[in-house]
Amino acid sequence: MNILYLEHYAGSPKMGMEFRPYYLSREWVKMGHNVRIVAGDYSHHRGKNPQVNEDFQSDDIDGITYTWLKTGSYEGNGVQRALSMYRFVSKLRNRANWIAKEWQPDVILTSSTYPMDTWAGQKIRKACKRIGRKAVLIHELHDMWPISLYELGGMKKSNPFAIVTQKAEDSYCRKSDAVVSLLCAAKDYLVEHGMAPEKFYVVVNGIVKEEWDHSSPLPQEHAELLSRLRTEGKFIIGFFGGINKAYSLDYLLQAMKKTEDPRAVAVLVGEGDQKEELKTLAGEDLDKRIFFLPWIPKTAIPALTEAIDCCYVGALRNDMFRFGICMNKLFDSMMSGKPILYAVEAPNNFIRDYKCGISVEAEDADALADGLKEMLALSEEERAQMGRNGREAVLEHFTYEKLAKQFVEIMEEGLA
Repeated sequence: MNILYLEHYAGSPKMGMEFRPYYLSREWVKMGHNVRIVAGDYSHHRGKNPQVNEDFQSDDIDGITYTWLKTGSYEGNGVQRALSMYRFVSKLRNRANWIAKEWQPDVILTSSTYPMDTWAGQKIRKACKRIGRKAVLIHELHDMWPISLYELGGMKKSNPFAIVTQKAEDSYCRKSDAVVSLLCAAKDYLVEHGMAPEKFYVVVNGIVKEEWDHSSPLPQEHAELLSRLRTEGKFIIGFFGGINKAYSLDYLLQAMKKTEDPRAVAVLVGEGDQKEELKTLAGEDLDKRIFFLPWIPKTAIPALTEAIDCCYVGALRNDMFRFGICMNKLFDSMMSGKPILYAVEAPNNFIRDYKCGISVEAEDADALADGLKEMLALSEEERAQMGRNGREAVLEHFTYEKLAKQFVEIMEEGLA
């Protein structure tokens, strides 16, 4: 198949996030499909943006054709970002006939976080039909726009941007051939907005097994601290990711203070705007029971998890989680083969489903302290079994190789 993947913010290992389009596309290329990702020249997610001199400039990245549109840079979520979205969608709509004729897509994926790219996808599908070519239009749902703009961002429904995104959401619900969601519990909401129930599918995030087979080494600072703690017989609760309020790290520190077991230490690896605040909160426990280490690249996560005893995954309560949650760090934690201390409130709970850790209430330091005490009270074999359960679940269900095949089945069903 010729797969056309419209993802404004798509990245790659060298550029940085978003990684999902790259990982899925690389697997599709291995399966023999031709994949073209169309992305903007600037994304706030990327560590390094490409140098783009003209619209529809293309590069080959690991067998995937990346085609770039000049959409302009921006800061924050203001007018400039909205204009970059407009440029991305309008440039694709304006070239829809050319795209249909030159690229001849069998599958058109609209996946830019914001829903307006469905209008580009719909016009390209119509252009394909005019030249006698059947193309399947699939919308990939990452985030709940526009409802998250109302509930989390405080945007009024009368805001012009909110009105546009609502029209786009209603449009993809009605006119897509399928909706592939990362969020398991979004179906009823989408049906209310016009989606036929049978069009709903779930394909979550996952892991790339090769990255775990070929880990980068830890920086010396990290390796030395973790080695010393292990030598001292400590039980290391590890966190990796952004050091910010979203991941409920202050509750972890409070739970540590409530835990009297001298074996327990917490090591937080990453950077973020809450780091200094958390160091203050740690107080006299800083560098004694609570440690902070700098950010490490994603390729070193396997080496990090090898050196700890337990992974912490937490999040603040969030009304958007009622639609489900799909955290990359959860899959990495499961793949690590270590038990997980989990404090997230959402309808899907892989910790319970796969018996790979201990799940407690979100935003509850007492419950988290109890969960930590329970983890410490387990035998080494019981904790090891939890770790094996998580790793086996990931290898069976959540590798990008298997997720890509699952996605292709949806594509082929639409083309049948």
